[in-house]
Amino acid sequence: MELKKITLENKEGIYYLGFGKYEEKSMTVLGEETFQEMDYAFETIANDNGAKGLILFSHKENSFLAGMDVSVIQGLDSEEKAIEGCESVHVIFNKLEDLKVPTMACVHGICLGGGLEMILCCDKIMASDDSKTAIGLPEVMLGILPGFGGTYRLPKKVGLPNALDMILTGKQVRSKKGLKTGLVDFMLPKERMLELAPEYLNKKSEPKKSLTESLTDKAADNFLARKVIFQKAREKVLKTTKGFYPAPLKILDHLETNYGKKRSSFLSAEARNFAELSQTIQSKNLQHIFFLQDAAKKIENKDEIPSVKKGAVLGAGVMGGGIAWLFAKNGQAPLMKDISTNGLELGLQQASSVFRKQVKRRRMSEDEFQRVQRSIQPTLTYAGFKNADLVVEAVVENMGLKKKVFTELEKEVSEDTLITSNTSSLSVEEMAGALEKPERFAGLHFFNPVNKMPLVEIIRHSKVSEETINRLYKWCLDVKKTPVVVNDCPGFLVNRILAPFLNEAAYLLQEGVSIEAIDKATLNFGMPMGACRLMDEVGLDVGAHVGEIMEEGIGARMRANPMSKELVDKGLLGKKNKKGFYLYDDEGKQGEINPEVQKLLPSEKVKMSEIEIQKRMFLPMVNEAAYILDEKIVDSADTVDLGLIFGIGFPPFRGGLLRYADSEGLDNIVSAINEFADTVDKDRYALSPFLKKLAENKQKFYEL
Repeated sequence: MELKKITLENKEGIYYLGFGKYEEKSMTVLGEETFQEMDYAFETIANDNGAKGLILFSHKENSFLAGMDVSVIQGLDSEEKAIEGCESVHVIFNKLEDLKVPTMACVHGICLGGGLEMILCCDKIMASDDSKTAIGLPEVMLGILPGFGGTYRLPKKVGLPNALDMILTGKQVRSKKGLKTGLVDFMLPKERMLELAPEYLNKKSEPKKSLTESLTDKAADNFLARKVIFQKAREKVLKTTKGFYPAPLKILDHLETNYGKKRSSFLSAEARNFAELSQTIQSKNLQHIFFLQDAAKKIENKDEIPSVKKGAVLGAGVMGGGIAWLFAKNGQAPLMKDISTNGLELGLQQASSVFRKQVKRRRMSEDEFQRVQRSIQPTLTYAGFKNADLVVEAVVENMGLKKKVFTELEKEVSEDTLITSNTSSLSVEEMAGALEKPERFAGLHFFNPVNKMPLVEIIRHSKVSEETINRLYKWCLDVKKTPVVVNDCPGFLVNRILAPFLNEAAYLLQEGVSIEAIDKATLNFGMPMGACRLMDEVGLDVGAHVGEIMEEGIGARMRANPMSKELVDKGLLGKKNKKGFYLYDDEGKQGEINPEVQKLLPSEKVKMSEIEIQKRMFLPMVNEAAYILDEKIVDSADTVDLGLIFGIGFPPFRGGLLRYADSEGLDNIVSAINEFADTVDKDRYALSPFLKKLAENKQKFYEL
């Protein structure tokens, strides 16, 4: 058989099976051809009486196997096809597990999903000590369970508690942690793995688990102890997912029902459960998001675009410190300028607090912390800015001040330095007018906190060059952020769609709907926090300021509710000063509803159904997204959904705002918006002509 996906070489009886040599992409994935060739390879080794062992490895620099090609999973349009696919792979992986010769996988780089399920069939796993090596089963993040034997073999390898932790969260394990749990048998430098692999084929691995971990594993063999393990896991899953995602619960049911059964019965049940999950709407939506994110990671001629080697931040404080942290984390030794030492200290504290958390979680050593923290260079002058490749302005939201800063800055940087603004609402077009070379300027809007929020909006204006956009896009990818490119408008993409959502929550409060009812309805829709809680998080002063800008730029549709300004006038700013809709302790933990706010709200509460509350808040978002598409602020529904999922945590199981709208039916949404225009407010619910046209033509956002 001619091998086009794998390599197979026999060296003195030891077979070396390699992946990725013929793969053009940076990550090697499993597909039908690869499985066929693996089947042939395992048959060849099984029939060779002179075979002494098998070593699996990768030809790729930082990718062992990134798992199954998700497009194959997406193509499974029936449970029957899904079961057939799983069972065919089970046959192949069983052949690997049943080989009479010793087998070992030498793993360097990413080893996920089907890649891990395959190496679990080997007698031993050797992993490199490199930080790029990460092993995991991310299937739950696609709304499915591991379907190639992972639910059967992982508990046998690492024990039930560790297996549940990996399978239910999709988390990736580094080699050191893998060694401790028993997932990894040996850890070596990547340069020596293949050279020394033959010596380790028959070497016994030493147990690395503590006495407590070993006793916990043994306890899982006891029926009553196992029942407690599953009960606690189920409670944790429900607390985390609120029941919106069926996959984690199905995984628990599957493992609890089939634990201890023989291989054939267990794998048969695994295939059935995989198949059921693969056809759920939640899984289809999560797969959709995977492809949105995957598409966002691609940029043409990436290798030809210059990289950012040194960054700089103008304006320290919390946001400036967060951006400086991002530069430092990625080895771009940033300058951080402010007009006061107090501002610089706050910025340094912000960066340090994030790095410290990594040290606490043992993801960074003390030496590494000291090195990266010292790489941030605080300054009160522009000294050194000539060496910066990218400058991010993060001063207060004042147009006059920002223009003044850009006029000063442009004289202090080199000709090809990228200049950007982290503004969340001001006109990038107007800012560009302050620069002599506006073509190298753009908006670069981060979301707070920078270390947690994955989205960055890259904002165009009429004079920006494509080179600037491409360089910024590449930089976002390099620092592991998800970029979306948008045209300039009030609020850009995310805040423009978020504004009517929060505004409507405030109007509901004025009508007499309780804070509790609004936040419960928001959470039960699937949002990560209630609307009132979110306003506290953003800052009521920030919300009031943005509300004014949105109303001025867009008009009556964004007529700002006066409540935010009233709260700000009374010194209620939200979480930042511990008093907003809720009270907060010194650690920032949410407490009870603030009685000061209750005094400002109607004493007589209005009872409104949860569905009605949700419609009042979420339908204006759909309507505004239609305006945005019509105005060509972004180019597709994909961009809208990507921005809202990664910018505000729109429920992933719904697939994004516009995919959700398509599933609800645009004609139903138009009818509801028109009804609210008649009964609530004709201006705030002014229907987008574009949305009306789509509904009349029986079209969907995802058919454009």
